[in-house]
Amino acid sequence: MAASVEHGLNNNASIPPLESGDRLTRHEFERRYTAMPNKKAELIEGVVYVASPLRFRSHGQPHGQLITWLGVYQVCTPGLALGDNTTVRLDLDNEPQPDVLLLIDKPARGQAQISKDDYVEGAPELVAEVAASSASIDLYDKKRAYRRNGVQEYIVWQTLENKLDWFGLQNGEYLPLVADADGVIKSRVFPGLWLDITSLITRNMTKVLAVLQQGLNSKEHAEFVEGLT
Repeated sequence: MAASVEHGLNNNASIPPLESGDRLTRHEFERRYTAMPNKKAELIEGVVYVASPLRFRSHGQPHGQLITWLGVYQVCTPGLALGDNTTVRLDLDNEPQPDVLLLIDKPARGQAQISKDDYVEGAPELVAEVAASSASIDLYDKKRAYRRNGVQEYIVWQTLENKLDWFGLQNGEYLPLVADADGVIKSRVFPGLWLDITSLITRNMTKVLAVLQQGLNSKEHAEFVEGLT
């Protein structure tokens, strides 16, 4: 057993570590990622990005708030799956690890599926990213990769700028979803998924969840659940 463990350690030692800026195939990225424990790395348009340490107010806290909002919706909508920092095999040049994803967990209905080795393969219906230091990636190369692969809705919360964009895929392009007169954006892919933008940015989660509950009580959400089940 000791010899086997030593042999495994030697194998890992011979695998180069991932470094930001590396240009790799997805296969080579996964080989190196497996040998590199306890770090977050993504492959975006064939380029490796290794995440920096994350701060609480600019990333950890807003990340938790997105999880809370989408988690309540998922619990009330049977047939969906919610992922937190889950690796997505998007295409041969892209293997992102989005902050949050929401997908339809029905083989006949959803775009993505869970692979035998427990990764997401294909494009989730919705992806959300918290962009503090990563805004230049999230709004350009990553956005382009998500659009090209058919992620239907893409949320980018720029926490340092107190700005949130919610894009919907229309005719192959991402167009901003516009808030109504009450400042609420309503998902076109997930009926009843409503978001009070101002309340989220100001961290008023009581109001965020109250507005979401209105969406969950809507006729559109009830019909969506009926269709899924």
